[in-house]
Amino acid sequence: MKSIHYLLLSLFVPVWPCFGAYEFKANLDPFITLPGAYQLTPESLGKMFKRGDMLQNPYFEWLNREKTRAIFKRRPASNVKVDLSILGGEVPVQEMIVDFKDGRFLGITMSIFNRGDAGEMDRADFESIITNVGRHLGTQLATRPNQRSGKVERGILTSGYTWISGRGMAILEYNPGVRSESQDVSFLRMRLCHRTAKGAYSAAMEEKAAASIRTSELADNVVKDMRGNTYIDNVPMVDQGGKGYCVVASVQRLFEYYGAPCDMHQLAEIADADPDEGTNIFSTNKELGAIDHLFKMRYTCLAVRYKGELKVPDDEKGELYVSDRAWDEREFFETIRKYADSGIPLLWALQMGNHQEIPAISRQASGGHMRLITGYNEQRKAILFSDSWGAGHELKSMKTKDAYRVSDAIFLMKPVTN
Repeated sequence: MKSIHYLLLSLFVPVWPCFGAYEFKANLDPFITLPGAYQLTPESLGKMFKRGDMLQNPYFEWLNREKTRAIFKRRPASNVKVDLSILGGEVPVQEMIVDFKDGRFLGITMSIFNRGDAGEMDRADFESIITNVGRHLGTQLATRPNQRSGKVERGILTSGYTWISGRGMAILEYNPGVRSESQDVSFLRMRLCHRTAKGAYSAAMEEKAAASIRTSELADNVVKDMRGNTYIDNVPMVDQGGKGYCVVASVQRLFEYYGAPCDMHQLAEIADADPDEGTNIFSTNKELGAIDHLFKMRYTCLAVRYKGELKVPDDEKGELYVSDRAWDEREFFETIRKYADSGIPLLWALQMGNHQEIPAISRQASGGHMRLITGYNEQRKAILFSDSWGAGHELKSMKTKDAYRVSDAIFLMKPVTN
């Protein structure tokens, strides 16, 4: 079967000035200094990092309308650079997500280094960062670290150190084998959070990384509104940025929704995603099918387009083999209804730009893409979906007949624990 790469650069970036280059500096130490970080609120971000004369805030953007999640990026636009750093400017940072709950700081996930954004990391720099950041976390949490060794068979896909005390929780992690086997550094990530944090935060601290939610609990996230929409709420938003990471960004959102600690940069390594060329979706199917059990999840391809028709695959040895049974429009909608009612989003591979969707997207937005199907509207005969493009892309719709026509594949990932 022909391999398809799903590539979509971020087409919904903020409106920046077209001419000139802009550089800013952002000291992120307040987010990793305790107990001060716990006093941060969504309102304080705008006061700490003012947009000045820029049309958009160059330092951060909100990833949802509720303003419970924001992202700081080193390159918010091609002509805008933000020097993100910690420890008094000594340690550069590629990206940081900050989460709030009930109006207060919950935690941060900081990508200190990832190969997709920064290329290669010098071994001496890596060791220096581990030492300095580790010393800082030990001081802030007033405790000694516990060392973690990556054990793929147990679902531990990272090595590193954890700090847990009454003052909070933190983890500094990287791809296994970097120190003992002299492998190249693929990513270096830090999380720091409130002691009461749940979901992906608390799961990151566990010795066995796995979905921390039961399937029976997911229906609590289903919302029915006055417009006839039935959809899954509380699916964490990420922004794939200017990379062809629509597949791994969508999968990260599912992992977070199910309370499993694995971000898109780590998934990109697993799936061999190229930030310029996108992700080979059939390779992704193979790789995620091989590791789903490590996270106590089940990953299944429900349908794939073959010779112009959506058909049910025969999944053997991680590769997709298409059966003769067609997947018609009725089954397409009923499957969406079944999983949406259960609180389970579906991964949706499609060709964009061929049919109307609400709200409308740019005419230039076309080609292979992946989204999350999160609901349906039976009255309007429409499906509801979400793009991994940040705030404003949480809930969209398309006529069922059009969605069916542009679909390339539908994938299911769900926890195995009932």
